[in-house]
Amino acid sequence: MAKEKDIKTNAMRILEQMKIPYEAHTYECKEFIDGVTLADQLGIPHEMTYKTLVTIGKSKNYYVFVIPIEEEIDMKKAAKVVNEKSIEMIHVKDINAITGYIRGCCTAIGMKKQFPTVIHESCNQISRIIVSGGKLGVQLELEIKDYVKACRGKIADVCVER
Repeated sequence: MAKEKDIKTNAMRILEQMKIPYEAHTYECKEFIDGVTLADQLGIPHEMTYKTLVTIGKSKNYYVFVIPIEEEIDMKKAAKVVNEKSIEMIHVKDINAITGYIRGCCTAIGMKKQFPTVIHESCNQISRIIVSGGKLGVQLELEIKDYVKACRGKIADVCVER
């Protein structure tokens, strides 16, 4: 039981407070690995696995985008969705100060502040999503509707056309 407590993350505590069921996938990890490599290591479907990106708008407001691991954010589409003239990715060195998380474990649930969050519309094609759990070595799997509720997100097309 003590080991279970060791891996409790802020995101897990928030989900539990909201009475949202989730499954934690844990793995050995000492440093950042990309989402595709992670999904392959865990044997989880790429289409269920999403990455969390944090941006800053021209207005100096922050925005969070949750997109499939194999996709790329379309900055123009994303800016339009959040009513900004333009957005850009925050610097890696600023991730912890802004979100409270480190690179590779940033999740839209439980950041230092609740930023507007947009989940790519491809989530409408799956019933469950897998996202970072807020700590290296932890991924959370939960129902899409519950994830949207937990991060107070909205769904829109924010990825580059393929």
